[in-house]
Formats: sequence, C-alpha cells, structure tokens
Amino acid sequence: MRSGIPGPITRVINATRYSLNGLRYAWHTQAPFRYECYVLVLVIPLGWRCGETAAERSLLIGSWLVVLIVELLNSAIETVVDRIGADRHELSGSAKDLGSAAVFCSIVLFAMVWLIVGLR
Repeated sequence: MRSGIPGPITRVINATRYSLNGLRYAWHTQAPFRYECYVLVLVIPLGWRCGETAAERSLLIGSWLVVLIVELLNSAIETVVDRIGADRHELSGSAKDLGSAAVFCSIVLFAMVWLIVGLR
C-alpha cells in the first residue's frame, strides 16, 4: 500500500463486508425485505422449473431479484429521510412515496415477466 491507499484486494474485501453489513441490517430491521426473501425461496425453484431456457430462467428468477434490489434502495431512502429528522415535510413524504412506487413498479415488472414467459 502506498501512502495509506488500500490496494484492490483490500477494497474488494471492504466492499464485500459493507455489503454483507447492509444485507444483515436490512434483514434485521426491514420486514418487507425479509418477506421478499421468503418469496425468493419459492421463486428460485419455480423459475428454474418453469423456464425452458437459461434466458427464461434468468428472467423469471432475476425479475424477483430486481424487487429485492429496489427494496434495499427504498430502505436506504427511508433511512436517510428518517435520519434527517422526524418533522413532517412534504419532500420527505415524497421521497418515501417515490421509493415505494419504485418497489411497486418492480413487482409489476416481475408479474409481467412471469405472465409473458408463462403465456408462451
């Protein structure tokens, strides 16, 4: 390491640790994230069985992973808004509503993928 700058391996190790900390925090504090993980346990075998090709399997399973990703981002938005303050503010409410809308859109995407692949 030169002048305190971490090397690439140290950066990957740190990034992995931070990611696992985030997943652990979400699991312990965010009930919707836990519920969506439970759904993932069902989606993986169903998507594997229902998809005939690797692309179909990837779409069926990956579309639910998108829901988890968006849920994590929504939780991050809510955490930052709550950190700023407990006072009600129109912009704080809008930020939380937009995050929730993003989760909703990702669930709609999931449903569309499953309908389209299922109707083939």
